[in-house]
Amino acid sequence: MDAHVEAIAGSEPPFEILAPETQSTPLVLASPHSGDRYSPEFTASSQLAGRALRKSEDCFVDEIFAAGPLLGAPLIRALFPRAFMDVNREAYELDPEMFADKLPAYVNTRSPRVAAGLGTIARIVANGEEIYRGKLRFAEAVERIERYYTPYHAALRGLIDRTREDFGYAILLDCHSMPSSGLGRNDPRRADIVLGDCYGTACAPALIDTAETVLRDLGYAVGRNAPYAGGYTTRHYGQPRQGVHALQIEISRDLYMNEATLERLPFLPVLARHMGELIRSLNHLSPAALRRG
Repeated sequence: MDAHVEAIAGSEPPFEILAPETQSTPLVLASPHSGDRYSPEFTASSQLAGRALRKSEDCFVDEIFAAGPLLGAPLIRALFPRAFMDVNREAYELDPEMFADKLPAYVNTRSPRVAAGLGTIARIVANGEEIYRGKLRFAEAVERIERYYTPYHAALRGLIDRTREDFGYAILLDCHSMPSSGLGRNDPRRADIVLGDCYGTACAPALIDTAETVLRDLGYAVGRNAPYAGGYTTRHYGQPRQGVHALQIEISRDLYMNEATLERLPFLPVLARHMGELIRSLNHLSPAALRRG
């Protein structure tokens, strides 16, 4: 397995690609929210510190899907934190109240994500606490997008396009975690894992059907599209008619970590092994099965 870290001149590398020696499957994995490299400049601008600032992280998701490269599928993972830059948004979904200057007309200021405080540059962390001490300048948003967001998506697009060229199609698994619901494991309302295909538009039915069957057989309670139907990555790249199938997977954090202390739980290696089984099953999906969708 080769680790390829992309660095931008004068800055921290925005992402890492963990690539198999030879890609043997049409599957591509992405972990956009597991980054935990907090720059001194960012932490100085925040009124939060320590675990409070990390509440938006999808902690350890890159570890949970680490079997991907060992099974022939490349994994791209953002190294910067979600609180700093969320690449599962449009490039310019920004809250005008966060900025000292007026935003250009091309900025999307009215999306539901912006209204919730969770735009491309978030106003709050996941538990609702405000991130910044003061207002930002729009030029800072542009710099972040150009140095982090754009290179990440260029690399992801490259992985998808090369995979489709080599195999005739590509399957993107966008990997996330979600806050626990607070429901017990035996509560019928609980979902351990939520699969999102943007209500059937981002991938062929065979992909989400296979994923759900595998996960249920492993003992997980699985939901579809509620409350997470798929973010920007799933919507943007999932184009089944063009041979790109995208599926978002959200894993409840209380399965594998202490949500208060952000520490790993003993089940994490078991979960990682199960995700390896899921990857193996998706690797065996036939092009004919996907075309039937």
